[in-house]
Amino acid sequence: MADKSLNRDTSALDPTTWDHRWGFHDTKLVVFGDNSVEMTGSRYNLCGYRMPYLIPFINNELDVTIDFSSPRPLTTDHKVTAAARNEGFLTALAGALRPDQRSDDDRERLLHSHGQTTTEEVSRVLYDNLDRCVDLVVWPESDEDCQALVTLAVEHDVVLIPFGGGTNVSSALLVPDAERRMVVSVDTRRMNRILSIDRANLTATVQAGVTGSRLEELLAKEGLTCGHEPDSSELSTLGGWIATNASGMKKNRYGNIEDLVENFTLITPAGTIEQEYATPRQSPGIQLQKALFGSEGNLGLITRAVIHVHALPAAKKYGSVIFADWATGVSFMEALNRTGVKPASIRLVDNLQFRLGQSLKAAPSGSKVVMSKVEQVFVTRIKGFDHHTMVAATIVYEGSDAEVAVQEKVVAQTARQFGGIQGGSGNGERGYMLTYAIAYLRDFLADYYIIGETYETTVPWNRIHDVCEAVDRVANSEHRRLGFPGRPFTSPRLTQMYHSGVCLYFTHGLYHRGIEGGDEKFAEMERNIRAAIMDAGGSISHHHGVGKLRRWVVDRVASPENVAAVKALKAAVDPQNVFAVGNNIFAAPRAAD
Repeated sequence: MADKSLNRDTSALDPTTWDHRWGFHDTKLVVFGDNSVEMTGSRYNLCGYRMPYLIPFINNELDVTIDFSSPRPLTTDHKVTAAARNEGFLTALAGALRPDQRSDDDRERLLHSHGQTTTEEVSRVLYDNLDRCVDLVVWPESDEDCQALVTLAVEHDVVLIPFGGGTNVSSALLVPDAERRMVVSVDTRRMNRILSIDRANLTATVQAGVTGSRLEELLAKEGLTCGHEPDSSELSTLGGWIATNASGMKKNRYGNIEDLVENFTLITPAGTIEQEYATPRQSPGIQLQKALFGSEGNLGLITRAVIHVHALPAAKKYGSVIFADWATGVSFMEALNRTGVKPASIRLVDNLQFRLGQSLKAAPSGSKVVMSKVEQVFVTRIKGFDHHTMVAATIVYEGSDAEVAVQEKVVAQTARQFGGIQGGSGNGERGYMLTYAIAYLRDFLADYYIIGETYETTVPWNRIHDVCEAVDRVANSEHRRLGFPGRPFTSPRLTQMYHSGVCLYFTHGLYHRGIEGGDEKFAEMERNIRAAIMDAGGSISHHHGVGKLRRWVVDRVASPENVAAVKALKAAVDPQNVFAVGNNIFAAPRAAD
C-alpha cells in the first residue's frame, strides 16, 4: 500500500480549505441512497470507494435510526457583527502594510473569528451565529511586519489575536464578549518559509506561520524531516504548536514541541523575547522562554523558531497487533514502554474504535471475501477473540534498517507475551491515516444531528482504567439525565507513552435530533466528563491547552501564587493588554462557570 503520510508530494492536490468546517475542499463524506458512504477526492487512503458498513455501525452503536434525507438546516445568511473601527490605527496601518495584507471583508472576518471547538464554535457558525467577530484581518510576512503591528496596536489601543491554522479546539480564538476595542486577527500563514538550515548541527530556522504539511514538504526537498506530526499537521502551524504546547503522533522518536524547539522569537508590546543564542541545553538561571510554551496567544506574536531536523528515515514501515481486550492491550503498552525500545508511533484503540475502523472498509469481493472469512475464523474461533472486545495497536516504525528491525523484534516479542496477533502493515497504515480523516467524519455527521468531541488527558499508568471507567459512567448517566435519545459513543485510545503515564484521547458523540438546546446540553455534559477525568486522576489536557473552553479548571490546576506569577509576567510584557484574547487564567468567567 502506498505511503500516504505527510512526506508525500501534495503539490497536485487542491489546497483550498473549507469555510468553517475542517479540512480541504476536495474532501468530504457523501451518503448515497443505499446508505453507503464515500469520501471524495484522493487525499487519503479512505477516498474513492463505497463504505457500506459505516451507517449501520453508527445506527447500532448510538441505538438510533438516523434520517439521512433530512439534514440539519445550515445558516444561510451569517450575521457578521458590525466592525469596530479605530481610524487612527487604520490610517497608520495603511503606511505599514500593503493593501493585500489587510481585509475587513465579512467572510474573512468570520473565518478568523473561530476555531474548531464543536459546540462553541463550529456548531455556532454552521447552524447559528457567533456573538462577536474580529474587526480586521491582517497577514504579516516578516518579523518587521509583526513589530509594526504591535507598535501600532499599542499606540492606538487596538487588540491583536494571533491566528495560525484555525485548528484550535479550546475556543481560544473566540473574541471575548466584553471586548469593545477594535480587534485584529493576525494571520501568520504567509510567514511560511525556512529561513536557514544548519546541516552541521541539524537545526533549521523557520517562520512560525508554516503549516506542518508545508514544513515537511520543504524539508523533504533537502532530505530532512522535523517529525512533529499532530493530528492537525496539514493545517496547524509551528507557532500554534508552541502556543498550545503541542504533541505529535511520532513523539517517541522526535519528541514533543518543547523537545524539538531550541529557540523562538516572541514579539510583545514590551519588546522581543528570545534567547540570545540557541544551544542544545544551558543553565543560565531561570529561563523565561520555557514558560512561554503554552502561552495561548496571551503575550505576543511568535514569529520564528529554531527547530531540530533529522535526515529522512531510511526505513519506514507500518504494523498492527490485535489483542483480546482493552486491559490486555494496556498491559502490552506498559510492558513495551518499559523495554525502552519504542516505534516512532504506537497507539492502542479500544474495541469501539477498532470496529469503527472496520466499518470504513469497502465490501470485500472475489478472493478477498474468502480471505476475510478465513481471517475471522482464525481470530475468533482458533484464537478465541471476541469481535466485541478485541482491540488493536497501530504502529509506525521509522529509522535505519537496523533500528526498525530491532523495533519490530521487540514489539513482536512483547506482543506474544500478551497473546497478540499480528494484524499486518495494511491495517497499521489504515489505522494511522484514519487520524487525518476523523474530523471529516465529525463534520459529516454533524449535519445529521450527531455531535462529536474529543477529550485528551495525561493519566498515570495505575489510573488508566479508573479514568476510562469514569468517562464511560458519567457519559452514560449524563446522557440519561439530559434526555438524549439512544446511547452515547465513548471510546478511548492510548496515543503517547511516558515513564510515569500516558495520554488518553477520548472520542465522544451522541444523537440530539429533537432535543431542545442539544448543543448547550452537550457542552454541559462535556464539562462534567472533563471534571470526572480530573477526579479520577487525569489532567485537564495533554496537548490542547485550556483556552476559554476549560477556563473553569484554572483554580484546580494552578495555585493562587502560580496565577499571580503568570499575571505579573503578562503585566510586564503586555501592560496595556493588547493581546486580550483572554485565554487560560485570563479568561473571563461566564455565568455557567
